[in-house]
Amino acid sequence: MWRNDAQAPKTQNAYRTVDLHPDVAELLSGFVGDRKSGYIFCTSRGKPHGQSNILRRKLHPVLEKLGINRCGFHAFRRFRNTFLRNYTSCPNGLRNFWLGWSGTDMSDHYDKIREDAVFRRKVAERVGIGFELPKPPIVPSVGNVPSSGDEVELATA
Repeated sequence: MWRNDAQAPKTQNAYRTVDLHPDVAELLSGFVGDRKSGYIFCTSRGKPHGQSNILRRKLHPVLEKLGINRCGFHAFRRFRNTFLRNYTSCPNGLRNFWLGWSGTDMSDHYDKIREDAVFRRKVAERVGIGFELPKPPIVPSVGNVPSSGDEVELATA
């Protein structure tokens, strides 16, 4: 049983570049600061936060204040899919790539969207995020975060 350790990705589609809207990239850059490795969101010891702690201490109280039924992290994925599919002109192949879904037919197999970072960034900026970020952005302080453990390269678009 793993506790406060990251689960290894289940499929090859989990290994991908995440294309962010410029406003989200700016918000995350402010949060990350000058760190170049490690988890983006981690404990003071550099370990990933436990999912149940984040749900219980952060997400569920916020949802309660907003009058929204409790949900888990998958709700963010469902929201992103619904927003991209129904409220934007995001190409299906790109939406599938962003959500980490595998292809269902030969057309998906031949789709090379994974290799076209310039196009993906343009579409990410055009389609938006589906909600407004607070102005000024709320960026929690991180403190001294070591860069040990499994590391992820942090880059800005």
